[in-house]
Order: sequence, then C-alpha cells, then structure tokens
Amino acid sequence: MIWTLRPPLGGMVERMIKGAYTQSVLPPDERELARMRIAQINDCVACSGFRAPSVLEAGVAAELYDHVADYATYPGYTDRQRLAIEYADRFATDHSSLDDGFFVRLRAAFTDEEILDLTLCVAVFLGLGRTLAVLGVDQPCAIDI
Repeated sequence: MIWTLRPPLGGMVERMIKGAYTQSVLPPDERELARMRIAQINDCVACSGFRAPSVLEAGVAAELYDHVADYATYPGYTDRQRLAIEYADRFATDHSSLDDGFFVRLRAAFTDEEILDLTLCVAVFLGLGRTLAVLGVDQPCAIDI
C-alpha cells in the first residue's frame, strides 16, 4: 500500500525486488540467508517475517533462518552460506572491513558473477529494509516472487 503514494517509485522498488528474486544466479538459500541477516541488522519486522512463495517452492526450509545471528559458529551452514551471511553483515555494518583478505576467501567460494549478484541483492535488501523500518512498515506484504 505504501507504494501507491508514489507509483513510479513503487514500480522501481518492485523491479529491484523481482530482480533480486528472479534474476539472481545465487541459490535461493544463500540469498535468503544474506537477506535475513540484513533484516536482523535493520530490525525490520516486515523483512524478518517475509518468505517469498518462490523461495518456499525452491525448498528453503524454515529452520535455515534459525541460526543466522550466530552464523560464525553454527555448524549447520555450508561455507558458501556462512560467507553470504558474513558478507551481508559486514556490508551493512562495516563495509570498509571488506578488505582484500575477505575477497580472497569470497572468491575461493564464489565466482565474480556471483559476488556481483550477492552485492546487488544485499544492497537492495539493505536499502529497502531500512526504508520499511524507518517508515514503520511492520507487516510483510504478499508479493509472489
């Protein structure tokens, strides 16, 4: 409903979201873990509760979200999942810490195409999540992506 106030911008937001969900080369679980870490950092209630039907259809289990905050020590995540969460965390909280050493680790697990994809997805999630949190939007919307 909020986007009805500025339909042209609402369309832009919809394209960004759909791009992250329908054009990403990342596996849905890795993208979702990064998204959830951003939701936690932003303290975005709408984002934290949102589960896209397309993500559920892809088989991303609800339990996957349970340990995002303790990703560094949780043994149930793959290296790629853990790196995706760490990248989202550092991107949102201390982007200048994303140094050459971190990118060496990231490139050992992800292709350059995947790193760019992850970066753009995290940027969309961070910006939109902060927008919703600042404006007090606290309910997930029904978007089929």
